[in-house]
Amino acid sequence: MTSSPFLNDIRRFMRTRGYSLRTEKTYVYWIRFFIRYQKRRHPKEMGAAEVVQFLGFLANDRHVSVNTQKLALNALAFLYNTYLELPLGDLGFQHANKPAKLPVVISSQEVGRILAVMNNRDRLIFSLLFGSGLRISECLRLRIKDFDFSRRALTVHSGKGNKDRVTILSLSLQTEIEAAMASAIEFQKIDNTQGVGPSLPDALGRKYPNAFRQPAWMFLFPSSGLCLHPDTGVTCRHHLHQSVARKALSRAVTESGMNHKRVTCHTFRHSFATELLRAGRDIRTVQELLGHTDVATTQIYTHVIGQHFAGTESPMDRLMM
Repeated sequence: MTSSPFLNDIRRFMRTRGYSLRTEKTYVYWIRFFIRYQKRRHPKEMGAAEVVQFLGFLANDRHVSVNTQKLALNALAFLYNTYLELPLGDLGFQHANKPAKLPVVISSQEVGRILAVMNNRDRLIFSLLFGSGLRISECLRLRIKDFDFSRRALTVHSGKGNKDRVTILSLSLQTEIEAAMASAIEFQKIDNTQGVGPSLPDALGRKYPNAFRQPAWMFLFPSSGLCLHPDTGVTCRHHLHQSVARKALSRAVTESGMNHKRVTCHTFRHSFATELLRAGRDIRTVQELLGHTDVATTQIYTHVIGQHFAGTESPMDRLMM
């Protein structure tokens, strides 16, 4: 199925319309899963009934999360509504109720304990997550051109929803960032002698054939090996894989004695938001820095720190012991 002409055509269709590689992989995965579940019948031979049946299987037999159900539905909606132009209409499918869960956050002191046991590269990665409110994918995609120390600004390109945004940059990290830049540029110089360089977005490599030689386009956290660009097939150096950062965090959490909390890469982004709110920053500013479309998404952090109680204190605190 990996070399299926049908799935390959879907990939080409998505690339010509600017879908991200991550979305492409996710949609192809669920479309392939759907076809296999339906005994390899062609999607044109099926429709809304088979889609609902498949979604029910995921919910009732596989017990997947609500977010996973939504991903599968989005993939199949794209398949029928956009690619095949056979609209599914109203499926009448009800997602399982998603339990309300507050994000896990850690304090600045706890962040410091984790960073203290990391090597220089990993410490910088997680310092940027906490200091600028980045997602791990956004951090690892950072290029040298994205940093502006004079404005204390960091530009995030093609974040969630394929949106760009500008967030704050901690000047306390400038020395470490500049050292990482120098190391990355050395990588680039060696690669350039072989006629290769960093992977470039979209058709930039064709428009500017020598862009791979410019330091501005080098990743701050380059991968250790070369690979083939998924779109062009050109040999290049991509950024560090997310699994490398996750493994480093797992080791650091254990070494720092922070096992009593479930700390993930996203915990640092959550903690960035709660620390800003504790410091009195308004929620609209935090929303903009995080890149949330809806302020309601940002408001979850007011519940984490108790701001939704509008300063109400427990009667126990007024009890004279």
